[in-house]
Amino acid sequence: QVQLVESGGGLVQAGDSLRLTCTASGDTLCISAMGWYRQAPGRERELVADLPSGGSTYYADSVKGRFTISRDNAKNALYLQMNSLKTEDTAVYYCHTSSLGIDYWGKGTLVTVSS
Repeated sequence: QVQLVESGGGLVQAGDSLRLTCTASGDTLCISAMGWYRQAPGRERELVADLPSGGSTYYADSVKGRFTISRDNAKNALYLQMNSLKTEDTAVYYCHTSSLGIDYWGKGTLVTVSS
């Protein structure tokens, strides 16, 4: 079992920055890729950024150049630095990982960007 807890969301204005943190606990030894998804009201959950154990980092086109994903394996932490936020970035952001073929999700953290 892996537990994921997100933090760092909040209400900001367009153009501001936020850093989201995801902390993993439990059976973390077999964690592979970690990533951030988001779900805006009335829309499907979408992949924002993904950081595989080996390979290229992925960013959705909508966040390229503005968001940066990073990982601290020693702390079992995943980060998402979000700069130049736009109103369309408003969503619940979820941390995701998989371990031994099982998907794990956090409960999400709400990011609201006002104009």
